[in-house]
This record gives sequence, structure tokens and C-alpha cells, in this order.
Amino acid sequence: MGKNQHVVPDPNGGWNVKGANNTKATKHTGTKAEAVNLAREISKNQNSELFIHGKNGQIQSRDSYGNDPFPPKG
Repeated sequence: MGKNQHVVPDPNGGWNVKGANNTKATKHTGTKAEAVNLAREISKNQNSELFIHGKNGQIQSRDSYGNDPFPPKG
């Protein structure tokens, strides 16, 4: 399983895609939608989790593209 990906706001404007525990962004984009699309592709390729943060830094949503430890029931 690869590194979890995070879409986070950049303090200087725009959005960053960052691997978990990375200090530098993998990619900087102008819009959140661009960052989410890019991070989703990386997460799918690495079979990892995607965490999408809001402007305040809190996690708004997450998607699992790997081995989900808590799969949905039903």
C-alpha cells in the first residue's frame, strides 16, 4: 500500500497534493478540483487513502482506493 494522499490548502493560495508525512507538496494547483482529481489518480495507483481537507484544514471527506480496514456493510 502506498502513501496516503492529502489535498490541503496552500497558505499562499491554491491547493497542494501531499503524501502523508511529507514536508513538501507533490503538486501545487490553482483549484481544489484540480488537486482532488490529481490526488485521486495517485491514490488509485498506490492503493491508498485520499483525504480532502477544507480551507480551515479539517478533513471534509475521504476515499479509500486500497485495502479498506472498515469496508461498508451490506
